[in-house]
Amino acid sequence: METVVRQEVIERIIYMVRGHKIMLDSDLAELYGVEVKQLKRQVRRNVERFPADFMFQISKEEYESLRRQFGTLKRGEHSKYLPYAFTEQGVAMLSSVLKSKRAIQVNIAIMRSFVKIREMLSAHKDLARKLEDMEKKYDSQFRVVFDAIRQLMAPTEKAKRKIGFGREKEK
Repeated sequence: METVVRQEVIERIIYMVRGHKIMLDSDLAELYGVEVKQLKRQVRRNVERFPADFMFQISKEEYESLRRQFGTLKRGEHSKYLPYAFTEQGVAMLSSVLKSKRAIQVNIAIMRSFVKIREMLSAHKDLARKLEDMEKKYDSQFRVVFDAIRQLMAPTEKAKRKIGFGREKEK
């Protein structure tokens, strides 16, 4: 079966809000090939399927933080309604609300992405624990090696390139 959406695309639109991995309603609507208002309408018609741990409306501060952090959240920039955030369970529940073939295929791809992210986080924790155990075993002469490994494991921030022309500084 051909994948409807590449996993990398999905992984880029999974955000962390309130300690949950979430996807925004506008991103989900785009993946499913429906309008945001259609997705929200189906959710409202089946609101009992979406408790607070499945779906919640993000606050203005959270939305602004996401926009600053990722800069790509331009859709809905001037919308009068704040977006809904769907947790992994909420996205799974959407498959029972949106019943098109595309929705089913997209949901499968999204679930695989959530699983992959969970596995990567788990592997990272296991690696950190093993490194700590090894550090306790060996003496201080290996501290430099362990510090170097920790630096490699630390999340990196991409350097932001300035856009536009810069003036040459006078000497």
